[in-house]
Amino acid sequence: MDLLMVVLLLAMAAVVVVLTMGIANFGKSGMEAAKKSNKMMRLRILFQFIAVVLIMLFVYLRGQGG
Repeated sequence: MDLLMVVLLLAMAAVVVVLTMGIANFGKSGMEAAKKSNKMMRLRILFQFIAVVLIMLFVYLRGQGG
């Protein structure tokens, strides 16, 4: 397994971890919980963006024979 695949798997795992943390925090009430949920959503979107870019890079490099 090459380095790009490892980084890609780590990025996807980070998305799952942040999503799980956000869902766990979703049922709580209060202003702090709302702020944390908002932060988790922003982090999830960032990690998803990184994962999608890495997937596109992986597919591109595989198509080029790299």
